[in-house]
Amino acid sequence: MSGSERPIAFFDLKSQAARIRADVEARLKAVLDHGAYINGPEIAELEDALLRRSGAREVVAVSSGTDALVIALMAKGVGPGDAVFVPAFTYNATANAVLLTGATPVFVDIEAGSFDMCPDDLKRRIAALRAGRPDLRPRAIMPVDLYGLPADYPAIERIARAQGLVVIADAAQSFGGAVDDTQVGALASLTGTSFFPTKTLGGYGDGGAIFSTEPGLGEVLRSIRWHGTDEARRESIRVGMNGRLDSFQAAVLLAKLAIFSQEHARRVALAARYDANLSNSVELPARPAGRTSGWGLYTIEVENRDGVRARLSEAGVPTSVYYSQILPEMRAFRAYAGDGDFPAARHASARVLSLPFHPYLEDGEVDRVCEALRAAL
Repeated sequence: MSGSERPIAFFDLKSQAARIRADVEARLKAVLDHGAYINGPEIAELEDALLRRSGAREVVAVSSGTDALVIALMAKGVGPGDAVFVPAFTYNATANAVLLTGATPVFVDIEAGSFDMCPDDLKRRIAALRAGRPDLRPRAIMPVDLYGLPADYPAIERIARAQGLVVIADAAQSFGGAVDDTQVGALASLTGTSFFPTKTLGGYGDGGAIFSTEPGLGEVLRSIRWHGTDEARRESIRVGMNGRLDSFQAAVLLAKLAIFSQEHARRVALAARYDANLSNSVELPARPAGRTSGWGLYTIEVENRDGVRARLSEAGVPTSVYYSQILPEMRAFRAYAGDGDFPAARHASARVLSLPFHPYLEDGEVDRVCEALRAAL
């Protein structure tokens, strides 16, 4: 069925699965043959492949993107009495990871257009905390690379160094992105990414990885991942958790990693096609100088979003909203809303709209989406 006939898919894992099925089946059979379902050789192979691709010093495969953030925070000793600065506009896992360590999230507004943490507002929030909250110690900054665009790490790192804070990046949506020539995974002291199936590099279940640029931290991360045990896995030498990635998921990820560069190139081409079609119609995703998106999602801004979505649905075009509510407004996080002043985050939450986007989207399908969108505005 041609792109002009088949239903448009928001994500398309089936086409990818058909492409790599033989490789996946061979790799899963290898796991069945050796029987090391936990910590099999695929784990070390995946970590090494991610290490070489990212340029980080250490990579530790873990059970989810959320666990990657929790373990990273634990490895730096973040806990009760510590403040961690997170964007007000992101998925709830970012704030949850902070709270699971006993630390306190402090919300920061975003940059208009990029949707990433605003360095200027970050400086303001740190100063306000130091002046008004003697009960909290500023300890870490957790930027989020929303929709795939890396945050302004050069600016954030300068603030972190001046304030004595550690940067732990939430790169759940941005694997494949970069700032100048530095890949996601090597942009911060610690980076957590997600292998949820719809991510740029996704498994067939939950999974994640921690990247570290700090020498010697890999041993601590691996210990925490395995209940805080020593190398022999007999004695608990620190507080830990069950954060292991299983061998089956690593096998799937290795098959997907083999085609990742091709898929990312296709994402870049599709984003450019969307841009060309929509440049005079809507607010396009930002392209800050030096920051290359991993293109986890293609997200525009529109007025009357609900009406536009309804008309697109009638035209057979699926859409999604990531995210319609800022974190400080959610019941679980209202106690940490601070002054509640997050104008750019609120503005984005009312206007963002993600369009169909995956490496198996055809050019003609992009054109159909854009034609329907222009008619729906």
